[in-house]
Amino acid sequence: MSRRYTKGFRLLVLGWTDGNTFLPLTFCLLSTSKEKNRLNEADASVDARSNGGKQRKLAQMEAPAVVLKLLQEVKAAGVPAQYVLFDTWFCSPSSLKAIHDLGYDVTAMAKKSKKVRYLCEGKISNVKAIYKEHKKRRGRSRYLLSVDAVATKQGESLVPVRLVFVRNRNKRKDYLVLVTTDLSLSEEEVIQLYGKRWGIEVFFKACKSYLRLGKDCRSVSYDAMTAHVAVVCTRYMLLAVEERENTDGRSLGELFYLGLDELPDLKYMEALRLVLQEFAEQLRAEYPSEVLLVESLLERFLNDLPALWMSRLRAQKCA
Repeated sequence: MSRRYTKGFRLLVLGWTDGNTFLPLTFCLLSTSKEKNRLNEADASVDARSNGGKQRKLAQMEAPAVVLKLLQEVKAAGVPAQYVLFDTWFCSPSSLKAIHDLGYDVTAMAKKSKKVRYLCEGKISNVKAIYKEHKKRRGRSRYLLSVDAVATKQGESLVPVRLVFVRNRNKRKDYLVLVTTDLSLSEEEVIQLYGKRWGIEVFFKACKSYLRLGKDCRSVSYDAMTAHVAVVCTRYMLLAVEERENTDGRSLGELFYLGLDELPDLKYMEALRLVLQEFAEQLRAEYPSEVLLVESLLERFLNDLPALWMSRLRAQKCA
């Protein structure tokens, strides 16, 4: 990171995904909440009650506040969603609390900062201290550590969370921390759920590389740039829907399930029946003169099985 200011706007996008298709729902071109860092102020002639005026006001708010505003708009529009996923940029205790109060559960990448603290086992600590003080799982487990805690701000308890520590694939000796407000999720489900956030990275890559997000619009008008981003998002939505209908078998509706029924998986009881049947045939072939003894041994074996297994195997005429 150069830690230098760059002229331009930051694009904040809120999207929806089911893990297969990502759709951008709303966005905001962010300026900055610090007046001294703004190159130009918004045009005073723009009516603050208009959409353009509201968008300009939104652009000058802090990013976490804009996230809450966009979530409120999406919820008011009736878009069905249960979880909000984001990376460390917005993962603060106050944001977790505010989003949870809106009716959404959060799954995000937690900050490994000394300033962000959690109440864990009666002690307020940051994630580094929590990781150091607890025993880690051995072997090739998908996660290293999982603890229940409470997100805090200035000593005040805000919302119960679960911290899941996972290996960092890019750095062998490092780890990442996932945080969720849904305590009913298992550690594997938390990891799988956060993986669905990757859809927005694909979205940005496609928009920059193929939909000319940063190249087609040369205007310095904020309205023109907002309109350009809206057009790019619309293009992406059209491509996403087209891809889903042509490559996702589930878009076939009932035909998809009928196709699955054509080749059903081998059931466990059927597999067990085939194994026992092959075993019985090998015994009969090996000891042809002891057929009665073989039948007696098989009968005794079946009788010693659990009642449910015995009844099903007999119904299928195992031996």
